[in-house]
Amino acid sequence: MPDKPSIVLVHGFWGGAAHWAKVINELSKNGYGAKNIHAVENPLTSLADDVARTSKMVAQIEGPVVLVGHSYGGKVITQAGDMPNVKALVYIAAFAPDAGESAGGISQAKPPAAFANIAPDSDGFLWIKPEKFRESFCQDLSEEEALVMAVTQKAPVGSTFGDNVTAPAWRKKPSYYQVSTNDRMINPENEQMMADRMKPMKKIELAASHASLASHPVEVTALILEAAQG
Repeated sequence: MPDKPSIVLVHGFWGGAAHWAKVINELSKNGYGAKNIHAVENPLTSLADDVARTSKMVAQIEGPVVLVGHSYGGKVITQAGDMPNVKALVYIAAFAPDAGESAGGISQAKPPAAFANIAPDSDGFLWIKPEKFRESFCQDLSEEEALVMAVTQKAPVGSTFGDNVTAPAWRKKPSYYQVSTNDRMINPENEQMMADRMKPMKKIELAASHASLASHPVEVTALILEAAQG
């Protein structure tokens, strides 16, 4: 049995596993190596597809797992997190829907500031307008970092927004939540609501953009480590 839980990082919309780069390096500084850290690359084609991909990775891991979700990745870990070896859930500026809720429904109730900067293409994928990416997603990152994120953004199928969670794992598993108070992709009021109703083991607030995993990796990693050690 491993001496520490494995960390599985689940990305959200408009980015892939590489969005976790700075957190991965911080975890490494704290004794987590390549055998202990896993980053899922989800297709973003439907909640069912993304849950299946994440669940397959978790099932391959021996020993306990801490599932960490950013943005829409929180919706994925909410649905996938009831696996027997998942010991805790960590939400990083993320959706944490209840049963019958979707990311789209939560956002429509209290739209985020950058909602108008999301546009569909002719194939049904949703994109953040590249020239609006930094101000929408990562206003606290450098222009150079934001440019790379804008150009490499991974668009979800639009219908994925509307897929409902059926069995929220945060009702059963110890959970932790990081709120980004300057988030423009998820309304910070929605983050506070989702965090408070799950009665987390710990909630932290950062004066951060939606991309807190990149702009505040030290604080985000500290919360993950607390979940791992809990």
